[in-house]
Amino acid sequence: MAELFLFSIAESLIAKLSSWTYEETSQVLRLYHHLREVSQTLSLVKAVLLDAEEKQQENYEMREWLRQIKHVFSDAENMLDEFECETLRKEVVQAHGSTTIKVAHFFSSSNPLVFHYRMAQQIQKIKKRLDKVAADRHKFGLETIDVDRRSVHRRDMTYSYVIDSDVIGRNQDKENIIQLLVQQNPKNNDKSLSIIPIVGMGGLGKTTLAKIVFNDRRINELFPLKMWVCVSIDFEIKQEIIKIINSNNASAHQQNLDKLDVEQLQSQLRNKLVSQKFLLVLDDVWNEDLVKWVELRNLMQVGAAGSKILVTTRNHATASMMGTVPSYILEGLSEEDSLSLFVKWAFKEGVEKRYPYLIDIGREIVKKCKGVPLAVRTLGGLLYLKDKKEEWEFVRDNKNWSSIKVGNAMFPPLKLSFDQMPSNLRKCFALFNLYPCGYAFESFDVTSLWGALGLLPSPNRNQILKHDANQYISELFSRSFLQDVVDYGIGFAFKIHDLVHDNARYLGKDSIIVRYPFVFTPEHRYVQHLSFPENVGIENFPIQKFVGARTILFPTPGVGANSEAFLLKFVSRCNYLRFLDLSDSMYKVLPPYIGKLKHLRYLSLENNKSLKRLPDSLCNLLKLEVLILSRCTELVALPKGLRKMISLQHLEITTKQRVLPEDEIANLSSLQTLRIEFCNNVESLFGGIKLLTLKVLCITSCQSLKSLPLDIEYFPKLETLLVDNCDVLELSNEHNQNSNLRLKIVNFISLPQLLTLPHWIQGSTDTLQYLLISSCNNLVGLPQWLSAMTCLKTLRVISCPNMLSLHEDIHHLPTLERLEIDGNLESWQHLTIDEPEQVEERIEELE
Repeated sequence: MAELFLFSIAESLIAKLSSWTYEETSQVLRLYHHLREVSQTLSLVKAVLLDAEEKQQENYEMREWLRQIKHVFSDAENMLDEFECETLRKEVVQAHGSTTIKVAHFFSSSNPLVFHYRMAQQIQKIKKRLDKVAADRHKFGLETIDVDRRSVHRRDMTYSYVIDSDVIGRNQDKENIIQLLVQQNPKNNDKSLSIIPIVGMGGLGKTTLAKIVFNDRRINELFPLKMWVCVSIDFEIKQEIIKIINSNNASAHQQNLDKLDVEQLQSQLRNKLVSQKFLLVLDDVWNEDLVKWVELRNLMQVGAAGSKILVTTRNHATASMMGTVPSYILEGLSEEDSLSLFVKWAFKEGVEKRYPYLIDIGREIVKKCKGVPLAVRTLGGLLYLKDKKEEWEFVRDNKNWSSIKVGNAMFPPLKLSFDQMPSNLRKCFALFNLYPCGYAFESFDVTSLWGALGLLPSPNRNQILKHDANQYISELFSRSFLQDVVDYGIGFAFKIHDLVHDNARYLGKDSIIVRYPFVFTPEHRYVQHLSFPENVGIENFPIQKFVGARTILFPTPGVGANSEAFLLKFVSRCNYLRFLDLSDSMYKVLPPYIGKLKHLRYLSLENNKSLKRLPDSLCNLLKLEVLILSRCTELVALPKGLRKMISLQHLEITTKQRVLPEDEIANLSSLQTLRIEFCNNVESLFGGIKLLTLKVLCITSCQSLKSLPLDIEYFPKLETLLVDNCDVLELSNEHNQNSNLRLKIVNFISLPQLLTLPHWIQGSTDTLQYLLISSCNNLVGLPQWLSAMTCLKTLRVISCPNMLSLHEDIHHLPTLERLEIDGNLESWQHLTIDEPEQVEERIEELE
């Protein structure tokens, strides 16, 4: 329902028209007066949009009016994007163009005379349409609300693990499930496979309960092999087998298994399970097809006696079909447990004692939640940091409280929380619809999509690409829209609850997940976002009917575009693409006219293992902000002319080149993040070049790399450094000794030459916040000067088997919040820092 997001689009359009760039360009092209008139009309329409968005459900004519506005706004966005492209083109021609190029530019369709004529026509058409919808606003009696007062407030993220103290009211349920897993199967003396279903409505906490059971120490001792699989709604046997095989094997790559047939896959599955006593969790199962289930179950009958499968499902019929014991029916929380959970999410710890009158209102709110933890957390998060009685009473008395059930409309607690989001955050949330249920999100992928579609307020090229993006993610977390959050320093991983996904699907009416067979309807012609979870038959997809598409995405890992006809059709027809993800595709070359996709902000060709060449025209994508070429292991060379990509902020490279075009890279005036990966012929990097805007540097799997000179003179803004799997790299060389880098995040992973931390990290004494050292087999200890770090919040030393000591002064770290250390420590007893429960447990294990 894109009509819910029009206010934020209007704000963005007006902000652009008021910017210095547009004013200057429009005056040069003698279009200033026309654009000012467009801006004034936009302001008139914007003033009534918030009221219209609230009232559209009861008025069909108003919904149609808003739909017209959406189409006008879309064309206006494309028209203004033309101005930005023209401005960037002029910059590049002036900075890098020869006389010949400048003359050719004058005679092209981009010269001022031709551009003025073409844009004047477009502006007049849009103004005429805007005038009409602006005049129609009077017939609806709409209230003027010119400012969206719904705001984003940030709540701290949590770590990935689910610990018992975070789960309220489920201790007895946990013990009951563990007892079912421990006891023998009454049938056939425990030799047959036992399946235990947990059944309950969405949001009750079935998955959370399964997690705390899965991670219990008793279960670890009882089942040598544990596997967790989030089941697809369509329950395809092949895909479920692949998931089970991959479930606890980080080295297996799904894209390789996809090429195997079912016979080969079932052989691998049986080999994995044979004679093993295993626990398999099948989370969120919907399948009611007995034949499919029996086929999969029979493949797993090779495990050792006592093997168990734990199933979570909303569907009683599914549970009855699969279970070998009676279903465990999960009930709602008690009112007291619900209130405790609500308080945990609505207040900072201990603050609730100041507001007894709010607790009384909260008690009435949780009664309406009927014991559903997701509802309780959602409304607690909605009221977080709000201390006005009226705000709490608004939630308690809201008209959305008609039913706790999920139907064709939104889940009421989520609807309440959604209604309080600012318009731009609403649209960000709705785009989760492009990904399949159970998808494992990376914050970079999500925020790149938001940024490419213009949903993040970062109009200044000197600002970082993800400006406010992490704040948006934190806001969605605080509203219980995200779960399983993992903070890995340079970003977040997370999932979303299946009910949350249902609601994103309800809202994302201008996006479509394409599954075959596909039937085109008239409503589809306005769809802007296309997601292909499968690639079967895409060569026949009617892309010509989606010429206004802004997003093309292949979200399933290992599944990319496999049709050259599909590529040629969308490149030639979809002129307004902003986000193009061709990861895991099979192309050897790209068509040269891909350089005409001038609106494109994001292009991923990751893991195109057949890609050998890129056209130089790719460098004509002057609006491109993200270019991902990682894992393109056959790519002979980068395209010529990279320096022209003056908007590029994030670049990932894999190439066979021995020497990277560092001078070209150094001229990328907006570059914020650089990732160099699997460049196995490169021996040295950054020989004297300056990367003045770079903030994030990642060097991964460059097996010939020997030197990596880092100095503040050449990297004055560098904040994040990740170095991973570089076997011969020596980080403590003399060139680095006097570096005064001001790093905030450092990750060193799989570096056999690392014996201790390089001395140049000392320059970050008052800036370093996150330090991870993992799988560095020759690391023997941490230096004493590490205890002088005044801002360090997270210290993780993992899988470093030869680390023998941890200096006793480590307890002087004043800001440490998270500590995780394993290894053969001899001096761990000096560790006296007050840490989270799981760290204390880890230390007990070491003792």
